[in-house]
Amino acid sequence: MFSWLGHLAFVRRRALLIAAALFVVLAGVWGSGVFGALSTGGLESPSAESYRATELLESHFGHRPAQADAVAIYSDPTGRLSADDPAFEQAVTAALRSLPQSEVASWTSYWSPRLTEEQRAGYVSKDGRATLATIVLRGADDQERLASYGEIEQRVRAEGLQTHIAGGSTSVFHLQRLATENLATANMISLPILLILLLVIFRGVVAAAIPLALGIVAILGSLVMLRALTYVTNISIFAMEIAMLLGLGLAIDYGLFMVSRFREELTRTAGDVRQSLVATMNTAGHTVAFSGLTVVIGLCGLMFFPQPISRAFGFGGIAVVLFDLLAALVVLPAVLAVLGPRINALSLPWPRRRPGAATREERTWRWLATSVTRRPLPWLTGGLLVLLVAAAPLFSLQQGLTNHRYLPADNEGQVVPAMLREDFPQNGPAATRMDIAVAGSVDRTALDGYLSSVQNLPSAGTAGVHLTDPELTWATVTYQGEADDPANLDLVRQIRALEPPAGATEVLIGGPGGPAVSLDNSDATTGALPWALAFIGLSTLVLLFFAFRSVLVPIKAVAVAFLSLAASCGIIVWGFQEGGLAGLMDFSVVGTTDVWALGLIITIAFGLVTDYEMFLVSRINEEYLATGDNRRAIITGLRSTGSLITRAGLLMVIVLATMGFTATSLFLITIGVGLTLSVVIDATLVRSIVVPAAMQLLGGANWWPSRPRRPSHRPDIPDQARPDPWTEVTSGPASHA
Repeated sequence: MFSWLGHLAFVRRRALLIAAALFVVLAGVWGSGVFGALSTGGLESPSAESYRATELLESHFGHRPAQADAVAIYSDPTGRLSADDPAFEQAVTAALRSLPQSEVASWTSYWSPRLTEEQRAGYVSKDGRATLATIVLRGADDQERLASYGEIEQRVRAEGLQTHIAGGSTSVFHLQRLATENLATANMISLPILLILLLVIFRGVVAAAIPLALGIVAILGSLVMLRALTYVTNISIFAMEIAMLLGLGLAIDYGLFMVSRFREELTRTAGDVRQSLVATMNTAGHTVAFSGLTVVIGLCGLMFFPQPISRAFGFGGIAVVLFDLLAALVVLPAVLAVLGPRINALSLPWPRRRPGAATREERTWRWLATSVTRRPLPWLTGGLLVLLVAAAPLFSLQQGLTNHRYLPADNEGQVVPAMLREDFPQNGPAATRMDIAVAGSVDRTALDGYLSSVQNLPSAGTAGVHLTDPELTWATVTYQGEADDPANLDLVRQIRALEPPAGATEVLIGGPGGPAVSLDNSDATTGALPWALAFIGLSTLVLLFFAFRSVLVPIKAVAVAFLSLAASCGIIVWGFQEGGLAGLMDFSVVGTTDVWALGLIITIAFGLVTDYEMFLVSRINEEYLATGDNRRAIITGLRSTGSLITRAGLLMVIVLATMGFTATSLFLITIGVGLTLSVVIDATLVRSIVVPAAMQLLGGANWWPSRPRRPSHRPDIPDQARPDPWTEVTSGPASHA
């Protein structure tokens, strides 16, 4: 198949490039429309009790929340006016009355009629110099209401007063707006850096430009893929950001491997473009295809998570990776066929190595390969010990929820909750509440007894009835602290364990963004994660078996990949939950870890960490089948791929780390840094030490039931021309899988 693709790309190169050019134009025009079609929902599992509670209450009573959708806080920056001053009242009331009824269902302020004195006291700060207004937004669902919030965010601000607006579930709006800004920033920073690094790697403008051009095409293709998906499913801005960056990183990596191998083959075939292209497709192309499929398998694991946003990540990522494979295996070969030897054009005036001279990097890889294979047990023990130590913080994992705390400290989504907590009465109109849906015809005495039992639970605040009719009662209970505080999670469990009031057919506990959501999301993710990992592991075993015709190599690859990911997740827990990286990255320590974010990192990173091992083991397998010497194959494979895989890993790290270090929300910082750690650990410790040491200890059993062709013979290199892997010093383009 890969030979056929090579011949096709050579024969139809111009037609393929014309089709690719037309696609780029389409992508730029039509694909950019994806930004207006992105979803803001899908964060909760539809089968979760908290989700069903909200659906039941809103479908029955309409959107009449006990906890407002948004809260606006007004204060005089000069400190001269208080809430009782007429000028203060006039400014706030004018701003609230200007809100369009098409976006706002209702609002309540300190000056609203029909408030009792006790209720009115909840709308003013403790010092009397600030007041709040609660706002209920219009919209059939959270996505429409967040769109309404975006429309009124600026109009709600009062002239002459300082205004902060957030609260409710609006942290999602702020997180997604930051994600859009961060995506543009990350691309603007990463692309010039990638170009410089490619120039250093290839020492030529044309060769360096091709992987970068493939990456840009991947970004455009991602827009088309994602917009097409918006017609059949909801795609989140978070899914778009990560899918686009993943597509960019993989496209550049695949371009690097393909271009490097093509240049090598041109040297070997004395400039025969067709033969070089076919050889490139049979080696690097074959490995790129299987590598891409491992990434797709990892992303398929997201389909096991019940949250719709997880499936959006999965669909988006899979579409982008498949596009990367199409570009790398069809479009890129056509480009190489047209360029031929001109791939080396516009070489930079770089110092040239004399033939036979080894670089320090090449000598280092030769030394490392020889050392690891000479004493594999100590190297393997040391490498595994480092991974286990890095994974140890997972034992202190505290499950949590991504919410306003993941925003920058100066973001209104972070400022408003802090002001409500510090300056206003705790049981006021903006107090945090859980919803309790009591279905059935319940006697009021029985209902009061039930709510009294709820109120008497540890950590429970005031419990009462919000709305009721003969079929359904909407009750609430206030709570203090964060939604994922252990005491509040225990409160949810305790309420659910209470005996329902007489006459109730069902009692559901929920409330937007509250403890019930935090508990249910964590339980849903931890329940689905083992199934996702089992699917990823078994599918990868089957794929690698067909790739290498080996039993032990796939088992070792999957086991090491999971251990590598455990190490990455352990560092994430230490760095973000426990604050080990707070000084370096300047974020507020939350004290918990969103297990859904960890699941996202694991499923995405699995394909990446298997990616580089594929290239290494492919080259080792190629050498072993040619020579039958396991140690020689390991040394040749590690030395010949060492520099190239390190550079590919560096390019991927630039893409991912740019997102992690330029992001302003802790959610994206965690994802970016987590994926970066996964690539760094795999491209260094795992690929350089753990994998070759394990393969040396396994010996010929690595390749069972495959057998080498015959010792010391490789079809494309005469025996007398074969370099000795113990003494060979490479020159010219690097070898790779």
